[in-house]
Amino acid sequence: MHTIHVVGLGPGDKDQMPIKIEKKIRKAPRVYLRTEDHPAVKELKAEGITFKSFDYLYEEMGKDFEKVYAAIVDELISLAEEEEILYAVPGHPMVAEKTVKDLLDKYSEVNIVGGKSFIDDLFQSVQVDPVEGFQLLDSFDLNQDTLNTGQHVIVMQVFNALMAGDVKLTLMEKYPDDHKVAVIDAAGSSQENISWMPLYEIDRFEGVYNLRSLYIPPLELDEQVTSLSTLQYYIDRVTDTDQGDVWIKEQSARSLIRYLKEETQELVEAIEKDDSENWMEELGDVLVQLLYQSSIAEKEGRFTFEDVLETVNRKIRRRHPHVFDGVKAETPEEVDALWQKIKAEEKRENDETR
Repeated sequence: MHTIHVVGLGPGDKDQMPIKIEKKIRKAPRVYLRTEDHPAVKELKAEGITFKSFDYLYEEMGKDFEKVYAAIVDELISLAEEEEILYAVPGHPMVAEKTVKDLLDKYSEVNIVGGKSFIDDLFQSVQVDPVEGFQLLDSFDLNQDTLNTGQHVIVMQVFNALMAGDVKLTLMEKYPDDHKVAVIDAAGSSQENISWMPLYEIDRFEGVYNLRSLYIPPLELDEQVTSLSTLQYYIDRVTDTDQGDVWIKEQSARSLIRYLKEETQELVEAIEKDDSENWMEELGDVLVQLLYQSSIAEKEGRFTFEDVLETVNRKIRRRHPHVFDGVKAETPEEVDALWQKIKAEEKRENDETR
């Protein structure tokens, strides 16, 4: 078993590559590349340095990148049985590099040498301080539920119009269609290009741009209308003891029960009438009542909304092993039997702790 040394090629030109990385590449008898489609590789090849890339796996396996990455990792581990390996990847090895993560999980002799990420250059390009908070997301795994619209957001690998279109549709679930974003190519390199445009225009291009990323500035609080955090902030302001709403300050958990019942009944009626608009609105009204109740409980020192979330998240996770843990329950009857077993165990544990 030999060591697999992993280096990062940097975000663009050879000039952006740390000197120690370039020296290691020049001294190595052979360098394996995840892909040779990288500006620094072209420059080094022109200087006579030879590489062996895994691009052929992309050609063989098409767009199934999970299979490609798994095949690269298996091949590297196999090669390491015979000799030490130098494996080079774009950017920094520990920034959004799935093959390196998988290598670390599957092979004990991995040495991360280092590299330079594109992140520093990108923040410099758009003149943003990352201390304000940011998310770095991969276009392949973009999920609207994980987006934090109050932070700076960077989406990597928006390399063609099809991918950009998928990214656009996901982002437009959270951001206004005309929200100004920056499309950034080869940040920090001599080929750097930054284009600011409305979100709805980001997929209007042709060709492939492997060093393309998308920067989305944060929304102002009042624009973050799809955020639960915004609603919590508004409820905190409304229920504030000193400067909040006069009516809600006079309420108690018990006095609010009538409103919770009314809003719940209106929700039931909207569902029964199949009235989508009212259904949506009444769900919001019920949610507000739940937050009012949590706010009162917190002021009385009973529990917080975060306690509510922790309790329900743990319960959902615990009561669905057939979803999360591979437990077999393929019919409603099997699910019900599983639930009864879990609830009985919960009751037994609660009785023991009393």
